[in-house]
Amino acid sequence: MQTMQSGRGTRTRRRLARASAAGLAAAVALTALAGCGEGRTKWLGDRTEGESTPVYREDERESIFGPGGLNLFGGEDERPVEGTGIGVNSFLWRASLDTVSFMPLASADPFGGVIITDWHSPPAAPNERFKMSVYIIGRSLRADGVRVAVFRQVPDGSGTWRDVPVPEGTNVQIEDAILTKARQLRHETLEQ
Repeated sequence: MQTMQSGRGTRTRRRLARASAAGLAAAVALTALAGCGEGRTKWLGDRTEGESTPVYREDERESIFGPGGLNLFGGEDERPVEGTGIGVNSFLWRASLDTVSFMPLASADPFGGVIITDWHSPPAAPNERFKMSVYIIGRSLRADGVRVAVFRQVPDGSGTWRDVPVPEGTNVQIEDAILTKARQLRHETLEQ
């Protein structure tokens, strides 16, 4: 007797679980479908005498959530500025990556506009190593839109690396190379 009652209880719980899951799925489906409508019509008022259809006009709908209502899944108002998905000028970003591509990258943040390389020893000078940080400032292609910091180290007698000054003008030369490449990329894009 006990087994039959526990079997019925299990079946009842399963039915309830299925019914709950089906109800939840229906609620999610209805919510998703509710967002598919035009959503821009606005009721203008009662029909005038003799008219059989209500009067609507195309407009933003009123909502307690502000103009356009609650937008959960993105929409037409969320377009990226200037057609890029990154936070800085795309030409400067690509040109910077191309210019420092001979060095290993330690970090690249396209939204903050920061590229940091790892230490690199050129084959021609194995007794020195360099590291660069490139900062892209802003979304426009301008001469002051990129800054480069170059670091240089040489080994001392004990085998540890010590900082030494970088030749003057190295930062500016790299900035100019990045700007030249960015202008070329922009020119190629405009010609297409």
